Amino acid sequence: MPLYVYEVVLADGSGGEQFEVFQKMADDPLTTHPESGKPVRRVFTEASAPRAWTDTQGKAAVSDKNLAAKGFTKYVKTGNGSYEKTAGDGPKKIQRK
Repeated sequence: MPLYVYEVVLADGSGGEQFEVFQKMADDPLTTHPESGKPVRRVFTEASAPRAWTDTQGKAAVSDKNLAAKGFTKYVKTGNGSYEKTAGDGPKKIQRK
């Protein structure tokens, strides 16, 4: 679920105290503070992304061993319409007919 930032709307229309709320994307935005009942508005901020991955971390995340451990099956193209399994469960080869 995304973390949204809200701020209390003061009487003059400026922003007051800010707070964060985890909400589903499908949920309607809050209009009042959950505790005080004061009017609030959602504040748009830059997206927060997890720390950047290095090339080594990215390669490890999609390694055959890690994919198999997470329940994925990976096939690599070996010819015209044929694929061989390199990780996970399933047939050793699949081929387009």
